[in-house]
Amino acid sequence: MTTLAANAKSSLWDVGRYLRQLGVAKLLLLAAVFGLLLFTSAETRGIIFAALSDAYLQVSVFVAATLGAIYYLEHRFDVDVSAVLRKYQRWQVPVAALLGALPGCGAAVAVVTQYVRGAISFGSLVAVLTATMGDAAFLLLAAEPTTGLMVFAIGMLVGTITGYTIDAIHGQDFLRADHAEVPDHMPRKTLPRLNRLRPLWAVLLLPGLVLGTLDLMTINTNALFGPFAAHDPTQIIGVTGALLAFAMWTLDPELRFDPGVSRAGGPFVRTVDATNFVTVWVIVGFLIYELGVHFTGVDLAALFDTWAPLIPALAVLVGFLPGCGPQIVVTTLYITGAMPLSGQLGNAISNDGDALFPALAIAPRAAFIATIYSGVPALLVGYGTYLLWG
Repeated sequence: MTTLAANAKSSLWDVGRYLRQLGVAKLLLLAAVFGLLLFTSAETRGIIFAALSDAYLQVSVFVAATLGAIYYLEHRFDVDVSAVLRKYQRWQVPVAALLGALPGCGAAVAVVTQYVRGAISFGSLVAVLTATMGDAAFLLLAAEPTTGLMVFAIGMLVGTITGYTIDAIHGQDFLRADHAEVPDHMPRKTLPRLNRLRPLWAVLLLPGLVLGTLDLMTINTNALFGPFAAHDPTQIIGVTGALLAFAMWTLDPELRFDPGVSRAGGPFVRTVDATNFVTVWVIVGFLIYELGVHFTGVDLAALFDTWAPLIPALAVLVGFLPGCGPQIVVTTLYITGAMPLSGQLGNAISNDGDALFPALAIAPRAAFIATIYSGVPALLVGYGTYLLWG
């Protein structure tokens, strides 16, 4: 009896420790999503299932394909951001802007670590933070490749101009950090982590990618399943993929809201972790949009049209928030047609993705000033786009 009580106490202790490791934010996210699935009406659950399926088949599978290709090329050609910056010191500002414009946060994080080491100018820091769009870039590139490339090009150009302007005003030694021992990449976990769900994730990806592609071509994918078409197999696959990605990220205590673990591992592991992170925030964006319309009866697109003059400013303010999650929500609203291009551009230029974390940790004053500086071109580009195209 004593042994049973001891085992029960030990199990409860392990559960408590696991929940503490997950953190309050993840627990609230889990409670919100599964609470909506369990305690809402059949009509609302139908909306949620449709949103989950769309998030996976319209976005996540293409993000995974894009991430996989980029991470494989990074691994194959062993890209060393630090070596590039050291080699081209005269061109640090445009090189920093170019690296910032690349999808994801990895290259931008490496540039920021060079700044906190005192190796590059403050203008280069502003350039990379202005040019980067973070992990939201993968979402935009997967959903609207042409728009994505345009946004990247504008980000690089604006980042370069802003960086040179800052260095011309303040000089290259303005707020230059003292030498600090900072790794070239964000901290990585050294403990092995076996995630047995990854094979299932990979198995779902291929049919999901095929179904997502056919859906873009407006082909009735359910008809491909013959007698099973009546059960809406396409949505079943989409919902399963979305919930799997959601569970793999939220239930893993090693995967946080910061970029640490998502940078570790080989191309496949990085693709899985980063795609799941993006998927979680895409789900949040889709649910906010669909359930907001459902419960309030308000057409968010029409509402944004009414308040259109404020949208670029609001998008820029959201961009000031560190991390990629809020920015992915903004990009999701743009993709769904709820937000105009002016808002997307303003947010893309003002947001710093995960690249801001190392700067905030080691050089908070410089990070804060650089973020404020990046807001100036963001407002100019956002409202310039609004005046030209609305």
